[in-house]
Amino acid sequence: MGSIVIHKNFLSKDKEIKKCIRDFSSSGILFGDGQRNKIKLFDLNGRTINIKSFKVPNVINQIAYKYFRKSKARRSYEYANRLLENGIGTPQPIAYDENFTITGLEKSFYVSDHLQVELTFRELVEIPDYPDHENVLRQFTRFSFDLHEKGIEFLDHSPGNTLIKKVSEKQYEFFLVDLNRMNFHAEMDINMRMKNLSRLTPKKEMIQIMSDEYAQLYNKSVQEIFDKMWNYTCEFQEKYQRKHRLKAKYFFWK
Repeated sequence: MGSIVIHKNFLSKDKEIKKCIRDFSSSGILFGDGQRNKIKLFDLNGRTINIKSFKVPNVINQIAYKYFRKSKARRSYEYANRLLENGIGTPQPIAYDENFTITGLEKSFYVSDHLQVELTFRELVEIPDYPDHENVLRQFTRFSFDLHEKGIEFLDHSPGNTLIKKVSEKQYEFFLVDLNRMNFHAEMDINMRMKNLSRLTPKKEMIQIMSDEYAQLYNKSVQEIFDKMWNYTCEFQEKYQRKHRLKAKYFFWK
């Protein structure tokens, strides 16, 4: 157990939270594949919480996180609170824990509520006939527009990082996860906004719907929104495919 910060609403459960973190390696239910960072679920007095254990940084980053930069765990916690203050959905932050040595940061943990949801944005990409598909996509676009209007640039705005919860027959709520990379601006111009949406889907038909919805909210034409969103999407996809081709060529043994 290192230096832990617990949200004011959970101070009465500090012993239980600390025990979950302390027992992370030996208990809890693994959530996801755990290839990079490991996530486990724990019971906190009948409440399911989600603890993310970040991979130990390399030596240079260990030093950087101790002296020059906030850790991913701390940023996740602080950004979650900032999102909620701005009326943006994200699982309730509970705590973060940092373990420092003489050389720098080693293990760190971020603790939040665990949300049970129907889908993520990825299902909209992979299942084109998902029930109420267009309505969900348009509501997601309005959610993203709200982010941009509030100057929030979510740098990991990718398919798996938006949880989608159905709250009524035709109404959905959206929650951001994997929060450690964000920028906050006084305002965002059209290029910054469209580039921010470029990692979500390679499907032109989805970009067309998103462009139509975004244009209704923004003082730009549908064609201008579409052209910029599609160009940034193609640019991202080209970089993504090139990166994977290089990995396949030079790291084929992995």
